[in-house]
Amino acid sequence: MKTDTKQKVTLASLVVALGIIYGDIGTSPLYTFKAIIGERNISEILVLGGVSCIFWTLVLQTSVKYVWLTLKADNQGEGGIFSLYSLVRRYGRKIVIPTMIGAAALLADGIITPAVSVTSAIEGLGIIKGVEHVPVVPIVIAVISLIFFLQRFGTQNVGRAFGPIMMVWFTVLLVLGLSQIVHYPSVIKALNPYYAYELLSQYPKGFWLLGAVFLCTTGAEALYSDLGHCGRENIRITWGFVKVCLIVNYLGQASWLLYQGNPLLEGRNPFFEMMPSWFLIPGVIISTLAAIVASQALISGSFTLINEAISLNFWQRVAIKQPTETKGQIYIPSVNNILWAGCLLVVLYFQTSSRMEAAYGLAITLAMMMTTFLLSFFLVYKLKWNKIFVFLLLSVFIIIEISFFIANLVKFQEGGYITVFVGGIFFMVMYISYFGRKINNRYTKFTDLGKFANQIVELSHDETIPKYTTHLIYLTKADRRDQIEEKIINSIFDKKPKRADVYWFFHINRTNHPYTLDYEVSELVDDKVIKIVLNIGFRIQPKTELYFEKIIDDLIANKELNLHLRNNGSTKYNPTIDFKFILIEKFLSVENEFALKEGVILNSYFFLKNYAQKDEDAFGLDRNDVLVEYVPVVYQPIQVLNLERKA
Repeated sequence: MKTDTKQKVTLASLVVALGIIYGDIGTSPLYTFKAIIGERNISEILVLGGVSCIFWTLVLQTSVKYVWLTLKADNQGEGGIFSLYSLVRRYGRKIVIPTMIGAAALLADGIITPAVSVTSAIEGLGIIKGVEHVPVVPIVIAVISLIFFLQRFGTQNVGRAFGPIMMVWFTVLLVLGLSQIVHYPSVIKALNPYYAYELLSQYPKGFWLLGAVFLCTTGAEALYSDLGHCGRENIRITWGFVKVCLIVNYLGQASWLLYQGNPLLEGRNPFFEMMPSWFLIPGVIISTLAAIVASQALISGSFTLINEAISLNFWQRVAIKQPTETKGQIYIPSVNNILWAGCLLVVLYFQTSSRMEAAYGLAITLAMMMTTFLLSFFLVYKLKWNKIFVFLLLSVFIIIEISFFIANLVKFQEGGYITVFVGGIFFMVMYISYFGRKINNRYTKFTDLGKFANQIVELSHDETIPKYTTHLIYLTKADRRDQIEEKIINSIFDKKPKRADVYWFFHINRTNHPYTLDYEVSELVDDKVIKIVLNIGFRIQPKTELYFEKIIDDLIANKELNLHLRNNGSTKYNPTIDFKFILIEKFLSVENEFALKEGVILNSYFFLKNYAQKDEDAFGLDRNDVLVEYVPVVYQPIQVLNLERKA
């Protein structure tokens, strides 16, 4: 199914876009300016320079790179780093590793964003008289745990409220900012890029403040990842409103700081400090709701990311559920548990949002740099833009992102090592899953199916062999019409031959488009040996058994392949079709002798495979209709066997 990137723009669609896309970047005023100022003495060069850096980061990095440029890279209406990879993977072998790095960084971001957003919001209680001593961490843990617990039930009902919640949130940002700008209207001069230059070049260690400035744009990747949910025009229109609200609020925080002129006390946040006292409780509640929306967006995005990674062989297959009838809404229990545990550990380890900010941003800079790299292939090879123009254009973003990355490196020892470590684990899982499968496929032996056609027909008619089933179905990796794996031929003929009326060979072809769902039929032997190619989009979960039954019905209805003239395996006692799927599972033989690298990858690959979802579940097969056969695999047989007989 093709998703239209030019979805109709209505008031409702714009409100929905606010709720889906802007949770992460929309809650950045909760912690960005606080991170820039810290406990430093208030000065114009620090405050105005900080606002100027934020403004031009939002303009260049978010507006120009993502909203204008990256949104052009839609894959049948879908966005995100895997969609971008699917568009350009044919143009270079070296893009696999950058894709893994970017995806792993986004998953690591999914762990720390809920923690820092919710903690920053709940910390607003600290300036409300009467509750200032209430412990924050237990409340944060409770809120985060509730968010993750509710994932299993689906979020379509709560999700309807996300748009209005974010509409209220951005209105609050706008009003709060304007209420402070009137006290110090000259703060608007901070939009001049000279103040950003002055901060970075003249303020002591000013360049390293870019690590804090970067927090204002950490949600920019979501603008592209959620392209399929909202459409390009809805994103571009709503971003105009969101950007104004964000900038006005940052200017308001700067005005308040310059107006009061005192350094921030430890743990104090200018966002809450500038609120009137009567609005503090509603302000904390609204902030917490906005942080919940931000958390939900990151969690849902992580589910989508892993779902695509599985389809593209970047991740081991895991159980995926669809808790509601809403298209595209999925729930992955294992990923949900990993993110929940990671969030809780981050909260318990850092305790305060200020310490979390130190760890935040390092991983996501890597994701943005990888997106820029992949985007260069898209602009040159898909849009056919001039290479020199693309190089000059992307050089601007490369310089910006490398600067942010260098500035964020100082966060490594302050806690950034946690997100790098977590991202590294995700990367290793992807690396092992992808290259382990590549090595596995490299040693898979294919043979000409035509050589065995007569033997298969003879077996089918040999009544001295007990009939195994009417329709015998094998899943095959052979994408060529005339090929099949040797292990499948062995399964048919070895030991106890499997006699059937019809032999089917199914090849599942993952397409570059997200919602493709069609099939092709090739009759290799009349009404006896049939090959099916299922073309399935990378965002669709296979339901192979249902597809097979539908194909049988289509062939019977269309009177093709003479199936309508013969018994389909159903009887007067049971009208259902008699069929059996055969899955062949490999395991590493003890006879292997590997080189170090291949040995590590393959042993790790099969280790992970033990904890992955079983093939019958992954392909949508009923266990009653499946036989799993296990075959040892010898990649590198032992060359010399030092075995001697004693006299």
